[in-house]
Amino acid sequence: MKFFIAHLFLLLLISPYTHGQKKSLKTVFENTEGKQTGTYEETIQFYKRLSAESPYISIQEVGETDSGFPLHLVLFDTDENFDLEAARSKGKTIILINNGIHPGEPDGIEASEMLLRDYATNKRNRAQLKDVTLAIIPLYNIGGALKRGEHSRANQNGPKSYGFRGNARNYDLNRDFIKADSKNARAFYKIYQMVLPDIFIDTHVSNGADYQYSITHLATQHNKLGKDMGGYLHEEFTPALEQKMREKKTEITPYVNVYNTTPDAEGIIQFMDYPRYSTGYTTLFNTLGFMIETHMLKPFDVRVKATYNFLESVIEIAIKDGKEIQQLHHSYRLNPGDLHYLDWEVDKKNPEMFAFKGYEGEMIESKFTGQKRLFYDRKKPFTKEIPYYTNFKGTTNVIVPKAYVIPQGWHEVIDRLKWSDIDFSRFENDTVINVETYRIQNYTTASKPYEGHYRHSDIKLIKDKKNIDFRKGDYIFYINQPGGRFLIETLEPQAPDSYFSWNFFDTILQQKEHFSPYVFEDIAYELLQNDAQLKDAFEKKKKEDEGFASSSYSQLSFIYEHSPYYEEAHLNYPIYRLVD
Repeated sequence: MKFFIAHLFLLLLISPYTHGQKKSLKTVFENTEGKQTGTYEETIQFYKRLSAESPYISIQEVGETDSGFPLHLVLFDTDENFDLEAARSKGKTIILINNGIHPGEPDGIEASEMLLRDYATNKRNRAQLKDVTLAIIPLYNIGGALKRGEHSRANQNGPKSYGFRGNARNYDLNRDFIKADSKNARAFYKIYQMVLPDIFIDTHVSNGADYQYSITHLATQHNKLGKDMGGYLHEEFTPALEQKMREKKTEITPYVNVYNTTPDAEGIIQFMDYPRYSTGYTTLFNTLGFMIETHMLKPFDVRVKATYNFLESVIEIAIKDGKEIQQLHHSYRLNPGDLHYLDWEVDKKNPEMFAFKGYEGEMIESKFTGQKRLFYDRKKPFTKEIPYYTNFKGTTNVIVPKAYVIPQGWHEVIDRLKWSDIDFSRFENDTVINVETYRIQNYTTASKPYEGHYRHSDIKLIKDKKNIDFRKGDYIFYINQPGGRFLIETLEPQAPDSYFSWNFFDTILQQKEHFSPYVFEDIAYELLQNDAQLKDAFEKKKKEDEGFASSSYSQLSFIYEHSPYYEEAHLNYPIYRLVD
């Protein structure tokens, strides 16, 4: 009897997607009664069949991935015109959905297939999308999808087999949206700049804790998104989304970001989506962004249903609020002289209280280690008011310059700006400009690699103004453009995801020329005799620093670093701020 009821429930769950569909338009998920997800080849073939049978859908290749296979973009347009510029000119709201960034988290892959098919084949549903264009990346991490197995997701409740988190070069692609080490990221840049979505959704699976919800959301942090779009996202869009999910009998909660404790113990802190993450990247262009995380302990079919409902709910809000969202998206600009925050910290004094549906947790003795372990008792569900720390305060800030000037030799950085379609001009002649400069005073480097880099943090700077000689062909990037925030958050070295923090300027951190003490002794003595100010500073340091006073090499280094012989490039950041 229990088996019959469970089987009936599964059929009812899947039936909205399968009723009346041709067998060729059923997904792997449907054909396996909610137990499997399609391979990369099956996923692409499904969209090709759908495109062949529906005039409202197109599929195209956009760029190459690290796996050697192309990235695909699927478009849905009721006008049967897949020109995205034309869609924008008609005032259509554009939604971009990214699936399979972690192929072991395939809920969005299956939900997107069914959703697009259902809109394409149902006349009434399709008519609702006359002012919306859907763009879908069917499977982003192709290399990871090809590493198919059954054991890499130890905590996950289905599907039977799935892909791996790392891509073809073992990158976690959801840490690569700024550094762009992978071909996947560069292909994504092409897609994003082609689509210029008003709304972006990245689909995931996670747990972090046990609770009653089958799905959680990570809305872009609204203070960081800022100004009018952040307020709309936090105060209007997200509450409307949560209400629609309740109406669909799939309640959703903010992402449960806790570690080795229960959500009701101290509350939930909103996840900060820095630019390395997908929604952090899209925020730099003022796109309204969501990451969704279905709960990995829930059955696969339940998670896919929750993802389907989420995507459908977002589309419904876009139909209603599309004009407002577009206006907010395209109206934002950074202006020279603005104060812009580069980093943030949670405001623990101003939480928002909400009713959280969880399970009682307790520390019990582990049968494995004999130590205490966290245990959630699903026989003890609860609904409690808990704090949600969703407000953040700006910490590191900078005054927005008029432009950044970049010598042409720093081509790795320039290339990344070009890939994100940042506008620029180039000097037609050699020229001298008065600019603000940074000197790296101090920094901390990680002791272990993170996604292929030994990252820098705690960066301290010395600011100055100088006349700098620039060559014909050097680049100038003006801030007043749609990618202005991208410029400031990658080129300001103290920003958490700056190109400096990701090691693109490490060559300036190492001296290329040095001195031989037996030669420089005489030069140092002469320099001191001819420079009273240098001599006073030298004597002062000897009195105040015992270690310095006892080290002849340190003393020679001090003179060397304050002499004309010291190389100009060392620790001088080679990106310049134009402020006048």
